[in-house]
Amino acid sequence: MSISRENNHKTSNNTANNHATYSGTNYWSSEKIAKYALFVALSIAVSFIEFPLIPDLNYLKYDPSGIVCLIAGFAYGPFAAAIVSVLGFAPHFFTNPFGAIMAILVSMGASVSAAIVYKKIRTKEGAIISLIVGSVVAIALAIVGNLIITPLYAHMSVEQVAALIVPALLPFNAIKLAIHCVITMLVYKPVSKLLNYNK
Repeated sequence: MSISRENNHKTSNNTANNHATYSGTNYWSSEKIAKYALFVALSIAVSFIEFPLIPDLNYLKYDPSGIVCLIAGFAYGPFAAAIVSVLGFAPHFFTNPFGAIMAILVSMGASVSAAIVYKKIRTKEGAIISLIVGSVVAIALAIVGNLIITPLYAHMSVEQVAALIVPALLPFNAIKLAIHCVITMLVYKPVSKLLNYNK
């Protein structure tokens, strides 16, 4: 009789534990999906805030969506950075597909690279190093991407695009990524505390 009760007690405990584990898994996955969606929505919203950084280069416009991608990468890793980078620019495929490809390429280069480094070195110094690495990768991808993609739609030769690297592409992307890095360093910790408020 006592053995039967003990077995019944173990069975009910196992059922309860399984239920708790299942519920916990659902809770965390749901929370993560919700936070990813929040970052994507924010990235989409700010991607439409565009303005030129250099007066003589009005066709090169800055938008702050890359900051959202960097913060998502710092908070949740390179996979999150990639998701926010791609989905954040998805609406622009309907109006400017080539520009959207370039934006995704540069954003992923910066945020995914930075997230990979920061995942290994989660300190203030690590954040600075990761942002520098991400900026270098992003600038390299911006230049290579422009050499390949710009001639496809802008009626320019590769040589003409290459002539713009030093006077236009390099300074624009350097200023753009410097702004991204400074703002990310300023806002990441407060945002991180807010994201982990209930933990």
